[in-house]
Amino acid sequence: MKGAVRPAIYRYALLTRVSHWAWFVAFLILVGSGLQIFNASPNLDASDQSDPARRVLAIGSPAEGVGTTTIFGRTFVTTNWLGWTGDGMGSRGEHAFGASITIPGYQDLAGGRRWHLFFAWIAAACWLAWLVSSAVKGNLRELVLRPGDVPKLWPMQAYYLKLRKAAPPHGVYNPLQKAAYTTVLFVIAPLVVLTGLALSPGIDAIANPLTVLLGGRQFARLWHFAGMLLLLMFFAIHTFQVLTQGVVNQMRSMISGWYQP
Repeated sequence: MKGAVRPAIYRYALLTRVSHWAWFVAFLILVGSGLQIFNASPNLDASDQSDPARRVLAIGSPAEGVGTTTIFGRTFVTTNWLGWTGDGMGSRGEHAFGASITIPGYQDLAGGRRWHLFFAWIAAACWLAWLVSSAVKGNLRELVLRPGDVPKLWPMQAYYLKLRKAAPPHGVYNPLQKAAYTTVLFVIAPLVVLTGLALSPGIDAIANPLTVLLGGRQFARLWHFAGMLLLLMFFAIHTFQVLTQGVVNQMRSMISGWYQP
């Protein structure tokens, strides 16, 4: 019947929803604590050891009240954004990232490491729980990008950008969602976990070949930071998709499990 309301679909299991929101919280804390750790040595080198000649990124303060960011040898003034920022105690100083986005807010390398390590294990557990839950329910295969989905990537993006009226035919997950989930779940997340392990002194002591495989601790640090940026990009795209595809319905489905098609 025209205009009839279609029945709701139970889309997300409890374990999927719990792991989703727990990972979200853990990820935000990991980013904040990771930036706190980065502040202790605000540079990234494409080398097996610290090497200014192979510096990819450097954030600092060459003079009082001035903050700069150097990317591949090109320097930008980023005062009050990067390099010279708030210290969490009412004043400003030489800090790569400001206290407003680091955990803890004030300068505390040891505290940042404790926060980072604790929530890293939570994030990894959520990632595994999400994979197991999806595999048991049979949803995991629906998340994987397949060759037949590739031609639908641009039409789907055009739909999100309001350049076409209808989305290309797809299953539970559209081609862009599949591409994002496949990349995050099977490429970026494992990379972040492995590089994080390589950066841990305790793990490095018993699994040094992993660090060597990644190109050394400085290279592992570079890959780890890059992985964080890619996850932030995924988070931004994911949020955009939710906001443009019925935010109330999408949020309700991830809270209650029920999705209204």
